[in-house]
Amino acid sequence: MRNRKICIFNWSGGKDSTLALHYALQDPSIEIKYLVTTVTEKYNRVSMHGVREALLIKQAESIGIPLHQIRLPEMPDMETYDNVMHQHLSEFKAEGITHSIFGDIFLQDLRTYRENKLEDAGLEALFPLWNKDTLKLVNEFLELNYKTIIVCAQQNLKAICGKVINSKLINKLPPEIDPCGENGEFHTFAFEGPVFKQNIVFQTGELVFRTYNTPAKDDDDSQPVSDKVQETGFWYIDLY
Repeated sequence: MRNRKICIFNWSGGKDSTLALHYALQDPSIEIKYLVTTVTEKYNRVSMHGVREALLIKQAESIGIPLHQIRLPEMPDMETYDNVMHQHLSEFKAEGITHSIFGDIFLQDLRTYRENKLEDAGLEALFPLWNKDTLKLVNEFLELNYKTIIVCAQQNLKAICGKVINSKLINKLPPEIDPCGENGEFHTFAFEGPVFKQNIVFQTGELVFRTYNTPAKDDDDSQPVSDKVQETGFWYIDLY
């Protein structure tokens, strides 16, 4: 097929990633070579989401697309992160990969960052969910009979960590919380639905709270202050 896009898919294992993959698999111009996931080397867990590597592997096996892990140190600085990513992207380019697919929805600064880094490696970005209404997206996800559990949530959202998402839960979220958690309010693990040949079987474990030092913001809460940090906390539910 002319204009065929040979792609990697940036797989987080969560609901937005799953829905973006659902869309991409329906596009005849797209061929997905790998699911690409960053994994924290020290813990063997998906970066940010905290999901065990074993469950990530189960997802990829059920989807039927080869998994490519990018192993990262715990809390890498941006220079380390960019160098590791560029190395992998260059290798993908050498294999004939032309595009990289993301599940981002509306964070323009993140999109611009991704596009610039891909351009440096000679690749292009695709965003199947871009600028779609997040409430409509999560409802579409549920209507397609996907299931996902919240595995990580900001410290003020302890009550939803470990909950399987449904319409009732989404409707009860505070108005300042994005229905898809697009601002980083929560992350999920998808375990059932059309892209999976078999459901992912797991058990829930301990609920733990972890804090991280992140760059502080100025008074308009938009610009990092390089010489200051603030402590940010997240709840995690362990999955086995």
